[in-house]
Amino acid sequence: MRYFKKISLLGLMFLLPVLAQAQNYKEGESYTKLAKPIATRDADKIEVLEFFWYGCPHCFSFEPTLKKWKKTLPANVKFIRMPAPLNPRWMAHTKAFYTLEIMGEGDKYHDDIFTAMHVKKMKLFSRDAIADYLETLGVDKKTFLSTFDSFAVEMRAKQAMQLGQQYKVSGVPMLAINGKYSISGSQAGSYQGMVNVANHLIKLESK
Repeated sequence: MRYFKKISLLGLMFLLPVLAQAQNYKEGESYTKLAKPIATRDADKIEVLEFFWYGCPHCFSFEPTLKKWKKTLPANVKFIRMPAPLNPRWMAHTKAFYTLEIMGEGDKYHDDIFTAMHVKKMKLFSRDAIADYLETLGVDKKTFLSTFDSFAVEMRAKQAMQLGQQYKVSGVPMLAINGKYSISGSQAGSYQGMVNVANHLIKLESK
């Protein structure tokens, strides 16, 4: 019995510094605090934005961790995907995202586009290429194209670009917490690290 108690105590002594280190998130190192807060969509919710690009292999690899984490988010958190048109080549994906969202099919085909590009190695970099692929999945091509070219999609794409500039997004994936903080993979060290830091900041915002 004493032997097991000794092992337990030694284990605890080893674990405590690790836990302490895991919670030692520092501004400027583990995350960035924005100089000026950005207005969120719902003041009653803690807003979490995920800036991504369908062509980004890191964003694709982040998806499993992100999906698992989203299931654990408390009721006072609102998670929003935010396509980041950092350059003209990315704009087709931003518009495709908002086209499907307006059509009420955003979540349905989100994984399909990622899989097509990173598993099937399809080159979906243009409006027509994306439309042709989605048609094979059952999406009405004519409706998709007309919505893609609509004023509503154009405005959402411009808003996404402006928001990316406000958050100073220079790479993806990136998480933004409640209009006040941003977290990059290089800061957090890993995909799991990103959600761990995000959980820490969500707790701060919940106080």
